[in-house]
Amino acid sequence: MSKLEMRSRIAQAMHFIDEKTGGVVPPLYTSTTFARDDNYEPRAGYTYARYNNPTVSQLEGILAELDGGADALCFASGLGAFSTLFETVRTGAHIAIPRIMYHGGLDWLLNISKKRNIGLSFYKPGDLDSLQAAIQPGKTQIVWVETPSNPTWDITDIAGAADIAHKAGAILGVDSTCAPPTTTRALSYGADVVFHSATKYLNGHSDLTAGVLVGAQRDDLWQEIWANRKSLGSIIGNFEAWLLIRGLRTLFIRFDAASRNAMQIAEHFEGHDRLEKVLYPGLASHPGHELAARQMTGGFGGMMSLMVKADEAGARQITSNLKLFLPATSLGGAESLAEHRKTVEGPNSAVPDNLIRLSVGIEDAGDLIADIEQALASA
Repeated sequence: MSKLEMRSRIAQAMHFIDEKTGGVVPPLYTSTTFARDDNYEPRAGYTYARYNNPTVSQLEGILAELDGGADALCFASGLGAFSTLFETVRTGAHIAIPRIMYHGGLDWLLNISKKRNIGLSFYKPGDLDSLQAAIQPGKTQIVWVETPSNPTWDITDIAGAADIAHKAGAILGVDSTCAPPTTTRALSYGADVVFHSATKYLNGHSDLTAGVLVGAQRDDLWQEIWANRKSLGSIIGNFEAWLLIRGLRTLFIRFDAASRNAMQIAEHFEGHDRLEKVLYPGLASHPGHELAARQMTGGFGGMMSLMVKADEAGARQITSNLKLFLPATSLGGAESLAEHRKTVEGPNSAVPDNLIRLSVGIEDAGDLIADIEQALASA
């Protein structure tokens, strides 16, 4: 699907006119319970907000359309969506995951694998041979891919990973948080479930937490995920759903702006005498650049990492020296953020000591470049 076609699809999915008032912004339904009709049947399919709500339903319809899925489910946080999916893994089964991935998900998987005797194998991000070696045919239930991988930004071939997973009898789940459907639609490459921490690019305003799962099919697995969400009470709140609909209205322009800024920063600092390396898939020198160009058709995003010529303490100091980049966790917002990732991830981290992760926002690129220059110079 071309970028123009994708923009048109998003415009159609977001199009709304209130039939009663002509309002162009969807109403917020705050009700937690819904009265039944004279036959004691649900009037419009809604009974209780832990199951669903009209505002949440509209949001899920938009997200399913954006990712090209059969259905979408929204959760109160990214980790809520992630853990609900992995709750479907049976005791004694097996999961294949990248060695470097979102640390909250990794910590949760390490914990649950011990409690439920679930096998856990690691593979090198972006390396399909390593992924193949991590598979246990007939036992592996979920193959998990994060592309681009956070925070080293390795690129994994989604179609290739899907082929490996399906031949082994597993499903492929893809964390596409850093490559929203404006640039990558993982289901079109063969993924079975795509995950987004909607706190990040999908919302883009750093004012809510949310998670999304989009399924290629409404199959038995999908029904189990829905039942798990209902039982765990992890559905997104009504107001947060309304805010997320608002955030999606500017997704394209925000992602475009962040991508342009990040490319300018990456090109400026590539080869810088105070840096070992700039990790950004938009650079031609990036080992996954050609694959990223095929999979990320709407831009390479605003996420990058700087490998500074410093030890762990020096890298933290450089991060602290930044003024325009805020020293905060999260990503994908309008504001630029920076963090020393090893410090944030903790003892299970495999991230290099000298890596500084940047979430490039929509400020002036020249100002952002000047901020990084002064931080490196003052270290």
